[in-house]
Amino acid sequence: MGMSQDLTRGNITASLLKFAWPFMAGNLLQQLYNIVDTLIVGKYLGSDALAAVGASYTLMTFLTSILLGLCMGSGVVFSIYFGRREPERLKQSVFLSFCMIAGVTVALNVLVFLLMDPILILLQVPQQCYDLMRTYLWVIFWGIAATFLYNFFACLLRALGNSAAPLVFLGVSALLNVGLDLLFVLVFRWGVAGAAGATVLAQYLSGLGLGLYTLLRCPAARVSRQHMVWDRRAMGEILQLSSLTCVQQSVMNFGILMVQGRVNYFGPAVMAAFAAAVKIDSFAYMPVQDFGNAFSTFIAQNYGAGETKRIKTGIRSAVRTVFCFCVIISAAVFLFARPLLGIFIQAGETEILDIGVRYLRIEGTFYCLIGFLFLCYGYYRAVKKPRMSVVLTVIPLGTRVLLAYTLSAIPVIGVVGIWASVPIGWFLADLVGFLYYWKCESKFRKHRAPL
Repeated sequence: MGMSQDLTRGNITASLLKFAWPFMAGNLLQQLYNIVDTLIVGKYLGSDALAAVGASYTLMTFLTSILLGLCMGSGVVFSIYFGRREPERLKQSVFLSFCMIAGVTVALNVLVFLLMDPILILLQVPQQCYDLMRTYLWVIFWGIAATFLYNFFACLLRALGNSAAPLVFLGVSALLNVGLDLLFVLVFRWGVAGAAGATVLAQYLSGLGLGLYTLLRCPAARVSRQHMVWDRRAMGEILQLSSLTCVQQSVMNFGILMVQGRVNYFGPAVMAAFAAAVKIDSFAYMPVQDFGNAFSTFIAQNYGAGETKRIKTGIRSAVRTVFCFCVIISAAVFLFARPLLGIFIQAGETEILDIGVRYLRIEGTFYCLIGFLFLCYGYYRAVKKPRMSVVLTVIPLGTRVLLAYTLSAIPVIGVVGIWASVPIGWFLADLVGFLYYWKCESKFRKHRAPL
């Protein structure tokens, strides 16, 4: 479990898949945190509670995406130094990025507690869900620091080629989350606060446990006093990649948060359907999202090592892999949309089920588009072009927000306009990402210079 994987050598497809599978499995487990909450809340606490927890998930995803973006950007720096065989600069960058992201975490935590009520008002939360959502968020916000710890050490280990350790710790905490959810909600009757408390406790187990493992078992990441110094150049490199990756992640989830506000406008039935369908949607394409992140580590290590030909071969392999996976998952989600929603929604809630099925069949048909988009994000982040990743994030989210509000205001279209806006945005971003890559490739062939 402590072995690092050098992605600059060996068979490309085999190396990518070997490195990516625990990466993907780990983040699928991470989705279980909120999916278990949604399942238990939907089945035992009712549709209002389901709507409140689902809307809370969208808000928490936005907030934690700020920290995740900073961690992912720092992970690219770690990967590049690892590829260059510069262990001292790697350790110094670990220290600097940890201090920076820890400071942001504290500031973010204070702000969300102070601004909780204005945020809920901005999201147009219906009155019957307001108190439930506020109660859930008050507890779940205490887990923001745990999210930082887990994602920082997970990104660090993955940058060094160790994708197995984060999976193990996340697996244990996911099981704990299930057990505590059942205990707190069904036995102690603590309602949505119990579901949130179970998630927070499980998150701290994974975050603190993975941090301790990294310090004890990974010498390549172990920082000593000599590395705890200010370095303007190193900090500038970290900030350049981390801040732009943070912007990318937070813009992506801010757009989703804005869409959540429009969904809330249509009332509790649409909110509940959206809450359940989004869990299935996220779970379905999460593997290709994480494959894109693993692909980014592959590109970054090879970029640091100057392996241009290996990068190009890796791109072709990744595109084929994502296409095959997405076709299979799209077919499964389209065919089994109603049974999948039945996991979260009671059989008698036919209106909610019908709304959710329509959402899943519209989104699920086009998973290939978002799969290719994740590859673009990972590639441009790894070759130190994070601004392009931001552009490719703004395009689909801007399209989604604009069309969601515009189309849903047309009576004959209604809420379906919110669902249809998503694949349109994916398509436009893919088009821009591929055209920009081909432009860079043309310059490379013309001038014989690396990207």
